[in-house]
Amino acid sequence: MPHCSESLGLGNATRCAICVGKFGLVRYYSWRTPLCSRNCVDRFRARHKSDRNWVGWLQITFDQPPENRSRTI
Repeated sequence: MPHCSESLGLGNATRCAICVGKFGLVRYYSWRTPLCSRNCVDRFRARHKSDRNWVGWLQITFDQPPENRSRTI
């Protein structure tokens, strides 16, 4: 008979969100995401920061006047 967590589809909470590794004695969290090590925390934060930078570039592109946009295309 499967464990209760497996039948509810909660099995992913037993693995790290970045490297899909098993958790040791210490579990780290960043933005409510379970991570297995400081290395994974750093990778998660870098990924999160790059996502925010991409949105910033998108906003800059749409904020340009129409005459400047034609030059960039």
